[in-house]
Amino acid sequence: MPHVPSVLFVCLGNICRSPLAEAALRHEAERAGVEVIVDSAGTGSWHVGKGPDPRSCAEAARHGIDIRSYRARQVKTQDFNRFDHVIALDASNLADLRRIAPSDSEARLSLLLDLVPGLEGQDVADPYYGGPEGFETTWEQVTEAARNLAMQLKTGR
Repeated sequence: MPHVPSVLFVCLGNICRSPLAEAALRHEAERAGVEVIVDSAGTGSWHVGKGPDPRSCAEAARHGIDIRSYRARQVKTQDFNRFDHVIALDASNLADLRRIAPSDSEARLSLLLDLVPGLEGQDVADPYYGGPEGFETTWEQVTEAARNLAMQLKTGR
């Protein structure tokens, strides 16, 4: 049986950016005909067990995707061996992931916007303290990255 690639998206609280990235990759992988295991988590524990920010839910719904059933969770040590790719949505969370990753980690750690030509090294915009337009920008960023990732997974890169 062929290996199914797995991806974990990580932001700070797992209620805004990473759930949108999770939804975007699920959608783009389906469109590309790629089987992938996708999840999201946060480095912080403040929102564990809570649903996504209502503005994230609204933005996903604008694109025909329902994320209301998602629940925030905190990244765990096991995730570094459970997932092939652990992808941070910003440099601060990437640094935290590198710090907490076990030495035997097999996951490839990276920054999400490194998947978007011209945006390498940049953080996905954190919309939490702004209005709905910030969530739209975040959606555009995570969707472009998810589309590129789905194509990479499809071609086996």
